[in-house]
Amino acid sequence: MNAVLVYITAAGFEDAERIARGLVEERLAACTNLVPKIISTYWWDDKLNEDQESLILAKTTEDKVPAVIQYVKEMHEYELPAVSVIEIKDGNPEFLDWITSVVHK
Repeated sequence: MNAVLVYITAAGFEDAERIARGLVEERLAACTNLVPKIISTYWWDDKLNEDQESLILAKTTEDKVPAVIQYVKEMHEYELPAVSVIEIKDGNPEFLDWITSVVHK
């Protein structure tokens, strides 16, 4: 299984914490990291916005990505949650094997 990192933004820390914990509890991710404060600049409804958000980094496997996206869409406050997948090309082999073993248990 190929390990991936899923990059997810959330409206605030409580929302991010709830989503991150749920991803791990449901074994959709082996591990999540939360960055409590990021500043996002973006266009929405033809208006330039700048907001404080929280960032979730979820470690999972490629085959779990559709379920991760669906879970985030169901649990997220946003109409259009930002979910992006980053391929992990290399890393500590034992750590990458651990990710697979956790989400496929």
